[in-house]
Amino acid sequence: MPPTIQVTVKLFAIYQEVLGRPELTLHLPVQSPVANVLECLIQQHPELAPWQSQTQFGINLTIVPPTTPLQDQDEVVLIPPVSGG
Repeated sequence: MPPTIQVTVKLFAIYQEVLGRPELTLHLPVQSPVANVLECLIQQHPELAPWQSQTQFGINLTIVPPTTPLQDQDEVVLIPPVSGG
């Protein structure tokens, strides 16, 4: 079995609505890019696919590119597009 890391994913807006909770824990292969978090969620919830190209990623309170590798115990935030008002 390949080594894995554990990350906590904080969910907001559409992600929280679809998954029905504010956060979850994922186990991913070592050196997974942060974009894999969203890909994993889309595999389980295909209705999230329209937001894939518009979502930004945060790791430990810092906005990062989708290719940023995750580390064990990182806190990931998926930042969907928001409309003001």
